[in-house]
Amino acid sequence: MRYLLRKLGFYLVALWAALTVNFFVPRLMPGDPVEILLSKLGQHGPVSPEMRASTEALLGTSSGEPLWSQYLDYLGRLAHGDLGTSVVFFPASVSSIIEQTLPWTIGLVGLATVISFLVGVGLGTLAGWKRGSWLDSLIPVTTMFQSVPYFWLALILLFTLGSVWPVFPLNGGYDVYNVTVGWNGPFLGSVLYYGALPALTIVLSSVGGWMLGMRNMMVSTLSEDYMLTAEAKGLRPGRIMRGYAARNAILPSVSGFAISLGFVVAGSIVTEAVFSYPGIGSALLQSVGGNDYALMQGIFLVITLSVLGANLLVDLLYSVIDPRTRARA
Repeated sequence: MRYLLRKLGFYLVALWAALTVNFFVPRLMPGDPVEILLSKLGQHGPVSPEMRASTEALLGTSSGEPLWSQYLDYLGRLAHGDLGTSVVFFPASVSSIIEQTLPWTIGLVGLATVISFLVGVGLGTLAGWKRGSWLDSLIPVTTMFQSVPYFWLALILLFTLGSVWPVFPLNGGYDVYNVTVGWNGPFLGSVLYYGALPALTIVLSSVGGWMLGMRNMMVSTLSEDYMLTAEAKGLRPGRIMRGYAARNAILPSVSGFAISLGFVVAGSIVTEAVFSYPGIGSALLQSVGGNDYALMQGIFLVITLSVLGANLLVDLLYSVIDPRTRARA
């Protein structure tokens, strides 16, 4: 319990610091979201001073209000779950935009991240256990994909598998013309079909890192004295590999996986931009281009909560996998 309370206290302080940075950084950017929104409204008629004042109050950026007062108002709104109104998608609320885009990103990036982790760790375990096998020759190939710039790999796959050999669609999240949105077979099949190529890009660009890291940790673990003791006991090779070598070698990968899971909700901005995928990364890109403070803050808040939550869960899981961490804490 003492270990848990110490961790919770640390993450609460980290959350407050992240919220503070989340408030101030967008306001240091050039441009004024009020002017952007008023320019849109001005296309339909003149903008009165009263309309300007109400727009500033709506966006929480009143020009006559000091920054510290805006900061307190921002924290008060967050406490009530009010993330504000989006400028780019006006008059939609930030919460509704996140609700619409977040499931697409979690479904694509989350599933691709889990697949790449499982495949990479599994192949890395076998490569470390059977050094000199064909799996060792596979590592340079996978790391080559990781070294290729992310957007370039996405463009290559889009060109080859979407244009030269039209196996997959070029863009979008589903077939907007022939399927109806809902929990039905045609829609889910269309989502999987349209998401296959972006997911393949994510898996190819990340599986090499998991595989190489796990392989190196396996090689290091196999030289430990307790591995020799396990062999001297006459245990089966499979049990030694899974219960002794892989269990200890996977610990650094678990930490890295937690960070990866936390950033899943941030989406892969490059992938979503290349494939025109309707995820939260695309919404973040549009909010930055439109100086949409509220949407940026809302998306960064979700990212912050997910990263802190994932790291807290892994800290707790780490204490179960390796009890020595509790003793050191």
